[in-house]
Amino acid sequence: MPNHSSWLTFVLEYFKDTLSHNASVVGESFIGHSEPTWHTFEPIAASALIMVVLLFIARRVRFQLEDTDNAVIPDATLTLRTFMEAFIGYFYAMAKDVMGPVRAKKYFPLVGASALFVFFSNVMALLPSFPVATSNLNVTVGCALVVFVLFNIYGLTANGWAYVKHLFGPAWYLAPLLFVIEVISLCVRPVTLSVRLMLNMTVDHIILGILLSMLPLLLPLPIMVLGVLVVLVQTLVFTMLTCIYVGLATEHLDH
Repeated sequence: MPNHSSWLTFVLEYFKDTLSHNASVVGESFIGHSEPTWHTFEPIAASALIMVVLLFIARRVRFQLEDTDNAVIPDATLTLRTFMEAFIGYFYAMAKDVMGPVRAKKYFPLVGASALFVFFSNVMALLPSFPVATSNLNVTVGCALVVFVLFNIYGLTANGWAYVKHLFGPAWYLAPLLFVIEVISLCVRPVTLSVRLMLNMTVDHIILGILLSMLPLLLPLPIMVLGVLVVLVQTLVFTMLTCIYVGLATEHLDH
């Protein structure tokens, strides 16, 4: 049995031969040069599962909001709609505080999608035998690279050539040094996003699994409470950094 197996592991095992063939076509990994196996596809399948869940939730909530007469009246209890309204509203307010209302509305699809994917992926760590997509570096690097590429595109769109020019600094004699520092600073951003998220979710999931195997009734409860905090904090940190990076890239240079 592979380490940290989940119910998704056993589902994918039925397609082991096909996945193994596809893995051999992909070739060695870029980092570590290790040969992929059929088990390598589990984080990708877990990410796809999260996307299906999010699309289902989005469709369900949108259907409820289309009834405008009832949508203006909040539900008396915690429902899927009220949760999503509070969740999206919180991170939209965060984006507004960081980059202002105009840019927050324009770039919120990236911020909101990041918050939703990271949160629901992290929540899986609290459910026994569920896969945790964000505990895999390939998934977190993919999320970080999407943010990295898009905030640079946003910066170029908002400021044009001036976005690249500001990397050289205000003085020509400092340009070679400042350009190297700024490029390193840009390249470190996806690393900090991906590694921080992956390590925290991996450690939390491993500790919870160990305690569940030792005493499955009472001992894991404190770790699960701590796990809830980890889920919330990691979602908040990833989304906050995304807002900051987009805000810095799209800020007018005279500001």
